[in-house]
Amino acid sequence: MPSPASAPAIDVVGLRKSFGDNEVLKGVTFDVGRGEIFALLGSNGAGKTTTVNICSTLLRPDAGTASLSGHDVVARPEEVRRAISLTGQFAAVDEVLTGRENLELIARLRRVPGPRTVATGLLAQFGLTDAADRRAATYSGGMKRRLDIAMSLVGSPEIIFLDEPTTGLDPEARIEVWRTVKGLASSGTTILLTTQYLEEAEQLADRIAILHGGTIIANGTLSELKTMFPPAKVEYVEKQPTLEEIFLAIIGTKEAN
Repeated sequence: MPSPASAPAIDVVGLRKSFGDNEVLKGVTFDVGRGEIFALLGSNGAGKTTTVNICSTLLRPDAGTASLSGHDVVARPEEVRRAISLTGQFAAVDEVLTGRENLELIARLRRVPGPRTVATGLLAQFGLTDAADRRAATYSGGMKRRLDIAMSLVGSPEIIFLDEPTTGLDPEARIEVWRTVKGLASSGTTILLTTQYLEEAEQLADRIAILHGGTIIANGTLSELKTMFPPAKVEYVEKQPTLEEIFLAIIGTKEAN
């Protein structure tokens, strides 16, 4: 048996989920190492959010297992919830409250000691100290998303789910969020990221999985995925494939079969 230190932070095996006659997940299997950024890529309807919702105990799987920090999502959901945090596709900040008040509210809900001290530290970490006492309604899109992620860190969760975290953001705000995510991973937080932006996965992820047709059809580092693509064309310079080209080539091959 692997030691707890070497066991994956997230271990998903044979996950299945249907909604009526629509089978969304058809045996999804992957694992995420501790302190890793793992990107789950897929088109709309591929099952990314369904996978996240099962892993975060919001949905029960029809079959298969998902274990987070050693806790099964069905058998021990409360332990899973203590170990994780989830940031959805749209910032869930209360715009009537200030940035500080949003953070203090979450600290109280999670029964974290010293809510004001916790809020002050997170505001500094995410570069929001100057805006701490302004209502969140006055924040830019990038600031709201940074506050949203800061709220996810209250209580120091081991694992964070970021479900399409830069949806609707302009390029400058997206880069702000990327910088934040990289900082979290460097401090040891495990991150599962779902995205439709291939450049986002290319910039952030240690490993990338492609979810298509309800299953994982490719899983590996960017370098490993590049080996699935035809050799680089040599003209005047060697042209390396982008992740977008790799993604489209893999999807096309699977659909042809």
